Amino acid sequence: MGSNFWVGKKVFITGHTGFKGSWLTLWLHHLGANITGYALNSTTTPNLFDLANVEGLINSIQGNVKNFLSLGEAVRTAQPEIIFHLAAQPLVRHSYKDPLDTYETNVIGTLNLFEAARSSSSVKVIVNVTTDKCYENREWVWGYREIDPMGGLDPYSSSKACSELLSAAYRASYFSDSNVEINNVALATARAGNVIGGGDWSIDRLVPDILNAFSKGNVPNIRNPTSIRPWQHVLDPLHGYMMLAQRLYQSGRKFSGAWNFGPEDSETKSVGWIAHRFSELFGLDNYKNGDAQAKSGNLNEHHEAKNLKLDISKAKAELKWNPKISLEEAIKMTFDWDRLRRSGGDARSITLTQIKDYQERII
Repeated sequence: MGSNFWVGKKVFITGHTGFKGSWLTLWLHHLGANITGYALNSTTTPNLFDLANVEGLINSIQGNVKNFLSLGEAVRTAQPEIIFHLAAQPLVRHSYKDPLDTYETNVIGTLNLFEAARSSSSVKVIVNVTTDKCYENREWVWGYREIDPMGGLDPYSSSKACSELLSAAYRASYFSDSNVEINNVALATARAGNVIGGGDWSIDRLVPDILNAFSKGNVPNIRNPTSIRPWQHVLDPLHGYMMLAQRLYQSGRKFSGAWNFGPEDSETKSVGWIAHRFSELFGLDNYKNGDAQAKSGNLNEHHEAKNLKLDISKAKAELKWNPKISLEEAIKMTFDWDRLRRSGGDARSITLTQIKDYQERII
């Protein structure tokens, strides 16, 4: 990733107030990008966006991607060269409660963004961030490849699969070589694993729930402790998104399409394994198994995949991207971020220190 590439680049980020969006915004600002963010207010208190005063660094617009007129006006005014689309309804269990909002946000919101970009003469690159859950899950023990079928047994996963199909349709219909004289946008989708890192207070998330419980001296109640997930520190997929955007900008549609950004296969671990490692760092007892409560009817559980892995061969071979942070280190970095913040440390400073340390690995 070129050290000077981002200097002065006009970047538009949807969902910049979220956990991953805040990390991406801070990193790109540190690299010299000119950023406009478009998102609803953060849904949690506290949140990294406010703690790190991200708003003071960029042009931050409060808006909903479901509102085409507002989003279109924001894109026209910002005249971005590169768009990162992170805005989403990201929760599986909430998607069961409110499927309409989930599909409107994740599908119609994406459609609105593509239409806004299609009418813009400035946009050259779109990276649509979806999820590893967009695949038709068959409980395979091997990783899903970018060419595997889309699917989803819950509204969230299905909506993200729809976003992938929408991206493919727009790539073929409007953002293709045959339309280069009309619109020169290069569009790619990015499918990351289960990200962890400091500053995440999202509801119904494993690591925030663990940190909250252990920091209070409590033992967390963990659902689905045997489920396997592709855990990774937030900096690894963000590095992938940024590398992908740079390649799209420099080489055009050669790098369009879908991309997986996950951990090495050996780094995919169970939910219980993650909880146990955090318990060791806190020096407390392990976790409670929430599955027993679910079976007794105390918890309202829906379907969740047991095995989920990503094949990252394509990103390794064609982008020369590799995950740099082991899972053990990712857990320790998350623990240290949380510990320093609870001790009165400045959230922006802690985050930027970890970003700068990561940059040393990729120079």
